[in-house]
Amino acid sequence: MQSFYKKILISFLCLLAVSGLFSYFCTQHSQVTARLLPASKSDWGWHSELNNDAPQGGLSTVTVADDRFSLNFTLNLSHQARYPYAAMSLAFGKKPGVLEPIDLAHFDKIVFDVKCAPANVLNFSIVTFDERVSDAGDFLSNRSPATFFSCNDTWAPVELDLTHLETPQWWYDMYKVELSRKDYQLNKVFKMSFGSSFQSPFNLDSNVQISEIRLSGRNWFYTYLQIAGLLLIWSIYGVWLFRQHTRALTQDLKEKLQRDRPLLAYQQLSVEPHRDKDKSAILHFMATQYANSELTLDAMAAAIGVSRTKINDILKAELGFTFTGYLNKLRLTEAARLLAETEDANIAEIAYSVGYKNVSYFNKLFKEEYNCTPKTFKNLSAQTAASERQKPD
Repeated sequence: MQSFYKKILISFLCLLAVSGLFSYFCTQHSQVTARLLPASKSDWGWHSELNNDAPQGGLSTVTVADDRFSLNFTLNLSHQARYPYAAMSLAFGKKPGVLEPIDLAHFDKIVFDVKCAPANVLNFSIVTFDERVSDAGDFLSNRSPATFFSCNDTWAPVELDLTHLETPQWWYDMYKVELSRKDYQLNKVFKMSFGSSFQSPFNLDSNVQISEIRLSGRNWFYTYLQIAGLLLIWSIYGVWLFRQHTRALTQDLKEKLQRDRPLLAYQQLSVEPHRDKDKSAILHFMATQYANSELTLDAMAAAIGVSRTKINDILKAELGFTFTGYLNKLRLTEAARLLAETEDANIAEIAYSVGYKNVSYFNKLFKEEYNCTPKTFKNLSAQTAASERQKPD
């Protein structure tokens, strides 16, 4: 079995390495990222749009200083409109006035660096298509979930959760949508906007600088692939391991039986000549009486007229066993022979026939000797015999 354990150890380490590489590959591909700024390194084409409250009669303004390397714009809010608003948007599509929605379903976070002067509370929103409500002829019918973030005159990172934005109440009211319908999809996003909130300063130029806009998320396909792949790999390994163990155990049992039979020689010991009278008496007696459940060292010593000490000394010198060890060797080897050669062998009956009164004790000793239970040994022997019969002559 040593070669088997060595083989298993090597295969286990190799499979562990393969699993590690496979997991690394899947993890790397499951973590998805994308850039929007600088514009030259963006994963999607986009153009900037300026939005304010002018359509509602407002006087709020937004002016842009840079939209390629960073978003650098200035807001000035006026109370003229009922809902003052000014914002700068990243509209997806290479040409101004033409919107081409992008799929952000794999992303769940947007990260960027921001700086504001003076301090401000800004609104971040996306415009996404809603399968039940959106109408191609009515841009407002697209859902516009949003959230807020703060900034000041020091550069600071901001991380926003794209999956937990809040849709404004006016949209629910305008399109008669139940307020409980908070879910939205990110597979068709038209715009991302950075704009004012009702807590932004009024009648004052407010400069906003945003850089290094990045999206991050997870492609769950590779996560599921990793789980399924590892389960498949280790399941196959488990089946292979079981079969290899069965083969190795069967071979080991065969070799063990072949080694034990010449050594013990079963009943033939009773007729083999021995030059030493005491040795001959000991081996003959044990070969013929091992199946006697009442056999003890004292009983044997009395029966053959050899002292206990000499019996153990002779057995140790000749066979390397004590009386008890040799007696169990005889009994267990005979039990193994009966299990292998008798198709309808009953384990309890065999245990009794070789001298054991307690079947549980017999099972324990047998497992220690052959590294498997009598039942497993019997099944392996039957499988081996069936395989031998199936081999062509």
